[in-house]
Amino acid sequence: MRPFIVCHMATSIDGRLHPSRFTPPAKGVSADALRRHYEEVADRFGAEGWIVGRKTMSEMAKGSARTIANVPALAREPHVAYRNGRNLAVGIDPSGRVHYGKDNIGGDHAVAVLGEQVSDAYLAELREDGVSFIFAGPKGDDLAGAMAQLAEVFGVKKLLLEGGGAINGSFLKSRLIDEFSTLIYPAVDGLAGVQSIVDYHGAEGERPGAAQALRLIGCETLEGGMVWLRHAVEDAPGSTA
Repeated sequence: MRPFIVCHMATSIDGRLHPSRFTPPAKGVSADALRRHYEEVADRFGAEGWIVGRKTMSEMAKGSARTIANVPALAREPHVAYRNGRNLAVGIDPSGRVHYGKDNIGGDHAVAVLGEQVSDAYLAELREDGVSFIFAGPKGDDLAGAMAQLAEVFGVKKLLLEGGGAINGSFLKSRLIDEFSTLIYPAVDGLAGVQSIVDYHGAEGERPGAAQALRLIGCETLEGGMVWLRHAVEDAPGSTA
């Protein structure tokens, strides 16, 4: 078993990811109101934490690397620090490149999802910071196994997947997304090649969403003209997966 995973994202009408690039709100529309919708809608799900990729977590954690001497060999097994009932802030970081400096992100308990090849010194740093960690196989790419561990070790039943686009794409490819929650800004980016909210990096012709279908389960217009769409992810007709 694994947690129910909702990919919760905000986008321009052309599917782009970065609000700093969006066209400004129309006259009389509050930019602050549009920004507030993201967290307000997220709270409606009652999730027990959230998941992001390495780049996003690095921007949020803002810690610094440290040198820890005389580190013993550490077993590659889950380490649960002092959670104290807090929601989880899960960072997918196969190579162990995020430095936390504390045990939380915005008050939510930090959990690193790592590859088994990370160094003992890095694990010692996480332990000193009070960060929990689990392992997603030798290379850190066993996302399904990592999600199962989050359910087993931490007892969580629902998590929000909050991007960026590459990690969202990897979860889609691994068939780990149960629902999409998409907030569509009344705005456009317009530039070709700008990262989208689902941006899987694969071979030409690869289809990360193959054998999956989306069913609309909710549509709501929010203050300022933002549209909130909810889609359940289910097996595509005729799929044997």
